Amino acid sequence: MENDRVADLVETYQNEEGTVIGLLQDIQEELGYLPADALGRVSKEIGIPLSTLFGLATFYSTFRLEPVGKHHICSCVGTACHVKGAPFVVDTIERTLGINAGETTKDGEFTFDTVSCLGACALAPLVVVDDEYYGKMDQKKVTKIIKSHARRE
Repeated sequence: MENDRVADLVETYQNEEGTVIGLLQDIQEELGYLPADALGRVSKEIGIPLSTLFGLATFYSTFRLEPVGKHHICSCVGTACHVKGAPFVVDTIERTLGINAGETTKDGEFTFDTVSCLGACALAPLVVVDDEYYGKMDQKKVTKIIKSHARRE
């Protein structure tokens, strides 16, 4: 099934030059990440070296080579957030979930990442959960947010 979806997307982009990033974006949107076998198929079908595709996938932070958990938590660690307590928020998230930034919980429920800036410094420290922004975070607030998302189905 996964191969069929990748094949359909490759066919859509087959005769268009300069659309590799768009193709990778569409594959990731469809599958949730960029599996190695999907990149291999793209490489064969459109004649771009696999190393080039992996280079693109690892250069752009929007691409993922591993599946994302059901809930994606992202904490800003930029200057404004750092100064206002982001390290404490990050530590709380890591301890609560039992994972480090860049990892997914064993049950696939949560993925946690940090970024250098989310562009909302007035809300520092900022945490985003499933595309919902939570500003002026502290350890108690972020713990409540994680628990509330853990209960969601």
